[in-house]
Amino acid sequence: MSKSETMGAPAMTQANKRGVFNLLKQGEFARKASVLSGCVALFIVFSALTSSFYQPANLLDILLQSSINAVIAVGMTLVIMTKGIDLSVGSIVGLSSMVAADMANQGVAVGILAGLGVGLVCGFVNGILIAKLKLPDFIVTLGTLSIFRGAALIYTNGQPIYGLPDSFRDLFAGQLLGVPTPVVFAVAIAAIAYVMVAFTGLGERIVASGGNEEAARLSGINVETVKVIVYTLSGLLSSIAGFILIARIGAAEPIGGQGFELQAIGSAVIGGASLFGGVGNPFGSLIGAVTLGALQNGLTLMNVPSFWQYVASGFVVILAVLADQLTRPRR
Repeated sequence: MSKSETMGAPAMTQANKRGVFNLLKQGEFARKASVLSGCVALFIVFSALTSSFYQPANLLDILLQSSINAVIAVGMTLVIMTKGIDLSVGSIVGLSSMVAADMANQGVAVGILAGLGVGLVCGFVNGILIAKLKLPDFIVTLGTLSIFRGAALIYTNGQPIYGLPDSFRDLFAGQLLGVPTPVVFAVAIAAIAYVMVAFTGLGERIVASGGNEEAARLSGINVETVKVIVYTLSGLLSSIAGFILIARIGAAEPIGGQGFELQAIGSAVIGGASLFGGVGNPFGSLIGAVTLGALQNGLTLMNVPSFWQYVASGFVVILAVLADQLTRPRR
C-alpha cells in the first residue's frame, strides 16, 4: 500500500462518518415542526370543544399522566434510532418495580438500587441476544416480554406488594417546587438523553448505526456495542418508570406496565423517531407522550367511550408513520 493510500484511509473514514451523519439530519426540521404543531393543534381543538380541557389543573394532570410513558418512550427512541424495537419494556417495568417495592422495606436506597439493577440486567440481556448473537430484535424482545413478566409473577407468586415507604413515594410521586416529581423526572431524562444524542460521540454513533449499519462499521464504529448500550439504557429507564408507577398507586403489581410498550412505541414515532433508523429526538418522544395523553384526556372529557379512544390513538400513530415516510431523506 502506498503512503498516499495509507494517509488517505483515515480521512476517508471520517468523511464517510460525517456524510452518514449529515445525510440523516436532512428533513429533521420538518419532523420537529410537525411534531410540535400537531401537539399544539390538538390542544387548541380540545380547548375549543370543552372548557374543562384548558384548565391549569387538567393540563397539569395531562403532564402527570404522560410522565411514565414519556420516560419509557425516551429509552424506546434510542432503540428505534438504531433501527431496533423493544417489546419487553412493559414487563421490565413490572419486574423491576416488584423487586424495588420488596427491597424498599430494607431501605429506600436498597430498593432503588435493586430495581435499577434489574432494569439494567434485563436491558443488557436483550442487547447481548440481539447484538452479539444476531437474533431478530422483534423475536428476542417478544420472548423476553413473556420471560420478564413470568419472573415478576413468580417473584411473589402473583401477589401484589403493599406498604411502600413514604419516602419512596415522596421521591417518585411527590412535588418539587409545586411541580409533580414524575414530570420533573420525565423532563430531566429527556434533556439528558437529548444532550447525549446531540452533543456526544455516543449520540453520533447511535445515529450512524441506525442510519447505515455497514457504513458505520466501515467508519470504525462498534455497532454491536452501541446496540447493547441502547437496550441497556431502555431497561434502565423502564425501571425508573416502574418506580413512578408504584409510587403513584401505592403498591406494586406483577402485571404492572402491561401494554406500556405499545404506548412507548407510539410516543416515540409520534415524536419523530423513524422506524427506518438513524432519526430520533428524546424531546420529541416527550411531546409524543403528551400528545397521546392529551388525546385520551380530551376524549374522556367529551365522554367518548374508551374503546374509541384506542381507535383514535391508533390512527394518530399511523399518521405519524406516514409523516415519517414523507419527510425522511431519500438515501
